[in-house]
Amino acid sequence: MGARSPLAITVPAALAGGALWGLCFAVRPWLPLCLVGLVPLFLLLQQRRAWLFGWLHGIATWVVAMFWLLDTLTTYGALEGWLAGLLLLGLGAFLGLYHAAFAALGSLLWRRGGLRALAALPALWVLLEVARGLLFTGFPWNLAAYAWTDVPGALRLSAWIGAWGVSYLVVFASLGIARGIATRRWQTAAFALLLPAVLLPIGGRWAAGTTADRTAGDPQFPVRRAVIVQPNTPNQVAFDREIFAADYARLLALTGDACRPGTLVLWPESAAWPMLYGRDPRLESDLASFGARGCSVLLNSATPQGGPGERYFNSALLVSPGLRVERYDKRHLVPFGEYVPLAGVFSFISSLARNAGDFQPATGLELLDWEGERLGPAICYEVVFASEVAQLTRAGATVLVSLTNDAWYGDTAAPWQHLRAARFRAAENRRFLLRAAITGVSAVVGPDGALRGSLGVGESGLLPALFQGRTDITPFARAPWAVPALCLALLGVALGRRPGR
Repeated sequence: MGARSPLAITVPAALAGGALWGLCFAVRPWLPLCLVGLVPLFLLLQQRRAWLFGWLHGIATWVVAMFWLLDTLTTYGALEGWLAGLLLLGLGAFLGLYHAAFAALGSLLWRRGGLRALAALPALWVLLEVARGLLFTGFPWNLAAYAWTDVPGALRLSAWIGAWGVSYLVVFASLGIARGIATRRWQTAAFALLLPAVLLPIGGRWAAGTTADRTAGDPQFPVRRAVIVQPNTPNQVAFDREIFAADYARLLALTGDACRPGTLVLWPESAAWPMLYGRDPRLESDLASFGARGCSVLLNSATPQGGPGERYFNSALLVSPGLRVERYDKRHLVPFGEYVPLAGVFSFISSLARNAGDFQPATGLELLDWEGERLGPAICYEVVFASEVAQLTRAGATVLVSLTNDAWYGDTAAPWQHLRAARFRAAENRRFLLRAAITGVSAVVGPDGALRGSLGVGESGLLPALFQGRTDITPFARAPWAVPALCLALLGVALGRRPGR
């Protein structure tokens, strides 16, 4: 495409390119597509209204990648399909502004050319991913790195450079291909493909060696046993006591099969809802019976801040034998889910999350002590925030645990998108991550980000896990902002350089 290609070409190219990139976050993305998925966006940087085409690309990306939101809004928000579609389009238009910002600044770098300017384009993308994770409470969903989750070496290398560093490599590869097409210098495209093809496997093996398990064989960290319970309990649109009784009975039966002395049993988020620990004697009695058999149960419950009418914390509770209880309160709440900033305007949102508008964020960071291990919890959405999970590791977490309820999204790409973020958090911190999802995907994730076991969407059962705690701190966990800082410096040098110098 030339610098003044007609709209009949550029608009479809922007929309099609965005749709292709959105498909890179499907249930099973096609890896060759994810290698070139951003190429159309880069080729549009030479257009006079690059920001507009970047925006269209972003809208298409997010509408395709988050198409599952339609069912959530119509089923649990009781919205008409057309209104749900408008809201999805509005979300795509908002998130597409990050693509527009990339295209606006990126077009300047593209026109300047040169190695420094081209090296700064992936840095710009990374910085906008960081911004998306911070602004307006943050939405670091579907980072570019997650499109390469199954590329050998990507997860292991993230122990040093994090998902943001892997995003840089993803964008660099597509950029090199686009530059090769635009200039007809195919050696540029070959170099762009060769660099990650060599760097990821070699760098991944090197990173694995330099962050080797320093706790193996240490009697302080023996191999532990956990069992993840996946009851496959759908969310009720309207509460039915008989359905709840059957769901709760299934949860107890599965827990009874899992409960052994010295075993950690994980319940997913909302597994016992609407019962509250400390308010419902039956729940407390059932957990006490499991404790009498020698196992500990990690569950999710809303815990009141004070008396009636007060707001709640969304908590993870570790109930050990003897009813010894430890508590972690969720730090990063979901806007328009766990709290509603404009409840009077968006009243329908209250039906999208249980106790919507009642939760408040934690006042501090707490770890949960179990059998000599220190559990670092991330409740649902919290696992997508890389720097916040790294805080758990720096605070002393030897194992990461994630309790989530992805039943809101059904059998769609959303649970798999959520799982990819969790796999990167495990690899970034070199920690086992135990993920309990109420309808799937529950998973045992190794310190290298590999799946050691999983239960898919719609399955009901138990997922046993053998794991070992770790105390080493990875370079990424020690300094999660190092890569963004380097990207900022690189972008500053490139933008500060005069054209032609």
